[in-house]
Amino acid sequence: MEKLIITVAPTGSQTTREHTPYLPLSPKEIADSVYEAWQAGASIAHIHVRDESGNNTLDLNTYREVVDRIQDKCDIIINLTTAGGIVMNDEDRLRVCELCSEMATFDAGTLNFGSGVFHNTPTFLERLAAKLKENRIKPEIEVFDVGMIENTKRIIKKGLMDPPFHFQFVLGIHGGMPATPKNLLFLSESIPQGSTWSAIGASKDQLTINTMSILMGGHVRVGMEDSVYFRKGELAKTNAQFVDRIVDLSGILGREVATPNEARKILGLDQLSSQTLNNESEVVK
Repeated sequence: MEKLIITVAPTGSQTTREHTPYLPLSPKEIADSVYEAWQAGASIAHIHVRDESGNNTLDLNTYREVVDRIQDKCDIIINLTTAGGIVMNDEDRLRVCELCSEMATFDAGTLNFGSGVFHNTPTFLERLAAKLKENRIKPEIEVFDVGMIENTKRIIKKGLMDPPFHFQFVLGIHGGMPATPKNLLFLSESIPQGSTWSAIGASKDQLTINTMSILMGGHVRVGMEDSVYFRKGELAKTNAQFVDRIVDLSGILGREVATPNEARKILGLDQLSSQTLNNESEVVK
């Protein structure tokens, strides 16, 4: 079984300081939280940013500040959200690709999300896939329901995504698939052969889905975006706490944890980097 990739999602779009006073919101707080999670064993950071009032934003300067602060401290893989929240402007979402992060999210369909609707039209998805490909950014394909895998397969058939593909199964969201062992198994068997996958269990289901993912050969995401409680009735004080627990659990279950560079090889990011360097060399010649 390949080494385990741990993604940390420190902030998200739905979690607020009303849920937990420990949520990192400012660029410095987010970067410091990511650094602590990297020290604990995380190899990918899934980044959302907030404005000075704590509201969701896709402001590129705020993204740049967070990314610069993180990269000054460590070599963790940066995975930027292209959603920001469930109600954001399509053009702002596409502009995130201009930052040329190693990875970015590709939310593969429209769904009811809590009390709102998260819109991802077929036209927008094709534009986003094309932008990600143009900027050599690996999509993290976010799947909240099985129909989103079929949406992605249509995008692949149009040549807008290149293998190897990486899927993130988001289970337990109100409006998406429940976080059950049967659903996780079904999703993992429904993606194209040769793909990698990771999984999220929202709120109380986080540890259960994390454990199953480790045992099934998938990868995991943890963090305050998905759950603010370390255990019932006890708020996590840092995102690194969640990472520490997964590192310990993975050790008990006999699976090694990947470093960022090992994660790059597992996900094929090293191949993307090589292609970029070769193309830049051709331009120089």
